[in-house]
Amino acid sequence: MSNANDSAKSRSTDVKYLVTQEGFSEEIQQSNLFHKFNAKVPARFVLYFLSCSGFLVSFMMRNDINIALVAMTAKNSTRLTEIFQTNESATLSSALASGDTFDWSPTVKSVIGGSFFVCYVLSQVVGGVAAQHFGTKHVFGWSQFATAFGSLCIPFAADLHYSVVIAIRCIQGFASGLTWPAMYAVVGYWIPLSERSRFMSSFQGFSIGIGLTYVICGFIIDNFSWRYAFFTTGSLGMLWCFLWYMLAYNTPHEHPRITDEELEYIEMNIGVEVKESVGMKVPWKCIFTSLPVWAISITTFGRIWIHYVFIFYGPSFMTNILKFPFQANGFLSGMPFICSYLSSVVFCCIADKMVLKEVMSLTNIRKLFTAFSQIIPGILIFSIGYINNIVVLLIIWFIAVTYITASYAGAMANIVDIAPNLAGQVLAFCQTIHMSASFLSPLAGGFIVTSEAVSLKRCNESS
Repeated sequence: MSNANDSAKSRSTDVKYLVTQEGFSEEIQQSNLFHKFNAKVPARFVLYFLSCSGFLVSFMMRNDINIALVAMTAKNSTRLTEIFQTNESATLSSALASGDTFDWSPTVKSVIGGSFFVCYVLSQVVGGVAAQHFGTKHVFGWSQFATAFGSLCIPFAADLHYSVVIAIRCIQGFASGLTWPAMYAVVGYWIPLSERSRFMSSFQGFSIGIGLTYVICGFIIDNFSWRYAFFTTGSLGMLWCFLWYMLAYNTPHEHPRITDEELEYIEMNIGVEVKESVGMKVPWKCIFTSLPVWAISITTFGRIWIHYVFIFYGPSFMTNILKFPFQANGFLSGMPFICSYLSSVVFCCIADKMVLKEVMSLTNIRKLFTAFSQIIPGILIFSIGYINNIVVLLIIWFIAVTYITASYAGAMANIVDIAPNLAGQVLAFCQTIHMSASFLSPLAGGFIVTSEAVSLKRCNESS
């Protein structure tokens, strides 16, 4: 451990010497507010912020099309006409008033939604390998840049042909698929076991991203045009990339502003296997044949299927079945996801406390929270089809979405538990399996609900 301290001190000495050689005084350097701020803010907190905001922005760019598609294809929807005929307070959005819409069938819309996730699944292993060779900073950063650029291009692609939109969504999906393995790969190097569940809540930034997407895009579509929804999310993605490249580092030793105390704390509390894993060959055969890895993959498949029913079909259900206008749609679709971030923090904090107090074994803690994230939402989503009261339905909807996040104190955290030195690669394999539900779920819905008018009629008959 003395080597780590010597290394940190030598880095500090070198910096001061180089600054002096350039003619700057030590007093000027220490009076720099930027350096003072960074000295007081733990580098782990900065990484948490970057992880949380990164997944937030990533999922905004991923899900903007879900609510935008409702407006992009609303011109030919007989259901939308019924909505505005039965809701006197509703007004046509700018997209509908200007006729800026397309004649795309439900199947085409499902393919547009599902194409992202086909390529997303295919790039998971690529992300794990890329993170090992190029580092999380480059892989996560460039993947976000590609996704943001794609969002900015979608409005122009839609004017050409829906196949161009599908092609861009495929590129975005492949790029986004690199992000999760890349971020998982950095957790083992930065985060001690006693903080791991809490740090995993940063991944739930995607819940805030989904919620903000529906709220912000719903407002933009209602007052301006669906095109500005893509311009907004793409611009936010570009801004985040700038912050990432200014503040992110692959390991604590690479960080120029980390304090000696924090570096020593991290070194003392991360596993020896993590320190020895740099440059090691990935045992893919062992990963492919590991029963715990397969258990995580198959278990999480069901959770992802349910999650994407809410994510992809939630906005359409709100507008076409419950007959909410776009702005109300955005709020009601988004709020459960925003609040689910808070629930994930609560679940992860409880899990960390249980680990520290040894209430039960680590394995049983992970199993308990995995059960919360799967069984409760599964029962609740099944009941939604039989509830006629809209208020009760929305409450059930809200509870189901928030309980899904318990998985980040369960199976998703267990990935780092069983392989802290290869978390990125193990996640890549797991996500290749369980994230297939993210495109199978929308595609299945598209083939089942072939006639939107019939779907509405049946809903009305049941009520």
